[in-house]
Amino acid sequence: MRRVLIYAIRIYQKLSRYRPRVCRYEPTCSEYAVQAIEKYGPVKGVGMAAWRILRCNPWSAGGFDPVK
Repeated sequence: MRRVLIYAIRIYQKLSRYRPRVCRYEPTCSEYAVQAIEKYGPVKGVGMAAWRILRCNPWSAGGFDPVK
């Protein structure tokens, strides 16, 4: 399951190269998702990624926010 999720995110990242960057955080939300899934597994990693995506909005300060 972990590999399937990461593979899907990597495909998204490859397709996103052709669009302007909109993520307010570093690392990007998709890279954060990959790191969270690798570190915590699919269940907690997807939850962390979802929370990060919800925080990535125009009213957020953004900035450096690594997986902890």
